Amino acid sequence: MTTPPTVKGWCPGAYRPMMSEDGLVVRVRPRLARLTADQTAGLCDIAVDHGSGHIDLTNRANLQIRGVAEADFDTVLAGLGALGLLDEDPAQESRRNILVAPFWTKGDATARLAQSLLDHLADLPELPAKVGFAVDCDPAGPQLVGCSADIRIEQGQAGLILRADGAQGGRAVSEETANTALTEMAVWLADHLTPQARRMAAVCNRVALPSDWTNAQPRPPAARPAIGPHALGALVGAPFGQIDAHALRQCLKRADGIRLTPWRAFLLEGAAMPTSSAFVTAPGDPLMRVDACPGAPFCPSATVETRDLARTLAPRIRGSLHVSGCSKGCARKQSADLTLVGRDGKFDLVQAGNASDTPHKTGLKPDDVMTGEF
Repeated sequence: MTTPPTVKGWCPGAYRPMMSEDGLVVRVRPRLARLTADQTAGLCDIAVDHGSGHIDLTNRANLQIRGVAEADFDTVLAGLGALGLLDEDPAQESRRNILVAPFWTKGDATARLAQSLLDHLADLPELPAKVGFAVDCDPAGPQLVGCSADIRIEQGQAGLILRADGAQGGRAVSEETANTALTEMAVWLADHLTPQARRMAAVCNRVALPSDWTNAQPRPPAARPAIGPHALGALVGAPFGQIDAHALRQCLKRADGIRLTPWRAFLLEGAAMPTSSAFVTAPGDPLMRVDACPGAPFCPSATVETRDLARTLAPRIRGSLHVSGCSKGCARKQSADLTLVGRDGKFDLVQAGNASDTPHKTGLKPDDVMTGEF
């Protein structure tokens, strides 16, 4: 039998889930940001039978099953393996931290390079678990610039570039040289890690990259696609990144599969927009401007409820809103126009900042916040 973990606080994986107040959190890393309809249906069944009935869509385009009982953990692992969603080698599974621009087409540069990176993961040095990669080669420009990744293969001004996170420029590469160059950059990162700098951007703040790794110009970011009909199907929003497994299973009757994005949205391949109220289907819906973690009672760090409050405030707040159960700010790392941070059962208010920033107001009662009196 697999021994369930007892330590808290890391990014959960499939083999190494994290314990939360509602049970284990088991993360699934889909290859090339895609699941077939059968894989998605099977994952929905696992979430209903052994979890909370919901699937979380993370800002790294991974999926998480919450609320798994320790006694069911081995059954969940076996189910994921049977669906082809799990590497047999736990070490390989933990390395497969690759963010892929979701709207690739079969045989294009993004698909080829992402598959090549998967095939060569074993060649990379040991790196911290949160270090990740992005394959972002859409001709219209990179789509994942604001998403978490340490080493990026992107479409630059004059062709493909390899770019270290935090660097303004990149290294010119071709499809044939991209993986070799990526391995060299990963080795450089491994050689310069310190206890204080364990991600690429932090390392680059302390150590200069080789000059020829920063002289190729990137393209401006592509515009993020809006919720609604898409050339590949239907782009559907998941409020707070939470997907109702029953509702998703119903959508699969007309879909070939799903593509996952890091923007709390997923693409139903070859399908029309669903009518379920469980999803965001209208462009401009204010819920898509709001980030909120699970909050209390689901997270041991939280002392306040978050998502009901976020739903209430969404249409009343102009700009971006972040409701965080604690100062860790797990749901949103970027600055928000307005951030509410739970502390000792009340809220602190941060304007134009992060959950960890100094608040402008403190000790707001939940009822006052709910009515917008802040």
